[in-house]
Amino acid sequence: MFKMTPTIMRNFVGKRATRRYPAVVRPPFENARGEIYNDIQVCTFCGVCAVKCPSQCIAVDKKLATWSCDPSACVYCGVCAESCPAGSLQQKRDYRRAVREKEMIFLKGEIKKEVAAS
Repeated sequence: MFKMTPTIMRNFVGKRATRRYPAVVRPPFENARGEIYNDIQVCTFCGVCAVKCPSQCIAVDKKLATWSCDPSACVYCGVCAESCPAGSLQQKRDYRRAVREKEMIFLKGEIKKEVAAS
């Protein structure tokens, strides 16, 4: 018991080891992989991101020109952003904020008409 007393006193007087998240948020590390961002104006709805995603949290509908993502299932690995041929998918440096309810990212774009080469 007496061996623990210095450690206990140090913990009472010293600086806290944790933060009161989400009130106090730590800034992200350099090259951190954060939330996914899709520039829907650039997206071609090819579906490569949905195929390459290891957690299968991305769904693409080519006919309706919709793109959806389940951020609670995403592991933020960055494979979808690296494999996007149009370059519309990117990852922000900031982490996803804490939520109380499950949210889905749902984006609707326009079907791009292919230009015939003449």
